[in-house]
Amino acid sequence: MLGRDLPVFERVAVFELTQETKDDWWEVEALYDLCFAPGREALSSYRLREGVSAVPSLCLVARDPDAILAGAIRVWPVRVATASAILLGPIAVHPTRQGEGLGGYLIRDVLEKARDAGWDRAMLVGDEPYYGRFGFARLAGVEMPPPTNPERVLGVALKDGAWQGIHGQVTRNA
Repeated sequence: MLGRDLPVFERVAVFELTQETKDDWWEVEALYDLCFAPGREALSSYRLREGVSAVPSLCLVARDPDAILAGAIRVWPVRVATASAILLGPIAVHPTRQGEGLGGYLIRDVLEKARDAGWDRAMLVGDEPYYGRFGFARLAGVEMPPPTNPERVLGVALKDGAWQGIHGQVTRNA
């Protein structure tokens, strides 16, 4: 009977989210290399980032209480025809910290900060079953540079109706 009446404590990870700084850059790059295929920079989304500065206030790092990098997200400005949007990604969580809800924490925080900063729409390339829980849905008529699978081009309106009537090629916002 020992322990039967004792309360059950759930392990809850605590992360501090801060804006990425230049001092974080190498560590974040190493995390992306660890989490993604070696050829990650060959993806079409990277063509949209070349020569364009990320949105600094929306690029976040997550550190555990020991200041160890657990996750990161970067955000880039893009255009869809004449409309502006933000492109989320890459988003990475260290393999030892996956399954703790950190990816969702990063995404929710970025979307809230983007909305507060006046952005109307956000998009990414990813799996709808995962990103759908954050409001992302397939963007019919929005075309990422090839060879992106159109089924994986997802968006979320940060203001009501922000994606209505928006279609066309996604381009760099240089």
